[in-house]
Amino acid sequence: MTRPTAAFFDLDKTIIAKSSTLAFSREFQAGGLISRRAMLRSAYAQFLFFTGGADHDQMDKMREFMSQLCAGWDVATVREIVHETLTTIVEPLVYDEAVTLIEEHRAAGRDIVIVSASGAEVVEPIGEMLGADRVVATRMEIVDGKYTGTIDYYAYAEEKARAIERLAETVGYDLDACFAYSDSVTDVHMLEVVGHPFAVNPDRELRRIAGTRDWPVLLFVRPVALRRRLPVPPTRPTLAALAVGGAIAAGGVLWANRRRRILDA
Repeated sequence: MTRPTAAFFDLDKTIIAKSSTLAFSREFQAGGLISRRAMLRSAYAQFLFFTGGADHDQMDKMREFMSQLCAGWDVATVREIVHETLTTIVEPLVYDEAVTLIEEHRAAGRDIVIVSASGAEVVEPIGEMLGADRVVATRMEIVDGKYTGTIDYYAYAEEKARAIERLAETVGYDLDACFAYSDSVTDVHMLEVVGHPFAVNPDRELRRIAGTRDWPVLLFVRPVALRRRLPVPPTRPTLAALAVGGAIAAGGVLWANRRRRILDA
């Protein structure tokens, strides 16, 4: 019997052009959750993230800042803000190339799994928007309907790979026949556990590693309004969250020329 396969996607700068969590800073301020100063700090972090100017330590500090910032936030309010603004904030940031890959993997019978260090209040609705089968994300501690500021589960670096391996044991995925896509060197472990790893918009170190290991490098450059790009398939009724909650050079020509051949692998 043929074992099931999946395509595992990092979210930020792989499927969407920004940090999924930081993209909502203005809306969180409008909802009374953060101050203008905190919003500006988040905007600066977003700039560093987008330009590739933030190193591992800086992003780790921003993760700590965001987790502490959300201490005391009402969970229902956060989810309401995200759901009400998702189409205007995130939908126009989805990469056209990523949508095409997701569509083709689905047509080939593969599950679509988003694996992100951001949380389900943000990641899970995006997964639903894209028709993902499963979501792996960071989990924040919640007490009496409010975030405590403590991280229960951090879907980051090696933990992404461990989460994928646990999914493979549970679902039965043939990892040698699976695909994975990410932009960051912190996701090398995630890329290593599948048979078909791809570096997407890679940072400098991941580009170097991809070159030494002969991993294809893809360049996604066309953010698109998803509803104009294609009819989004209906959300599957059993969208699974392994862990939810939380805080976040061949280029396009190579991608276009090789896409169908590698998807048929």
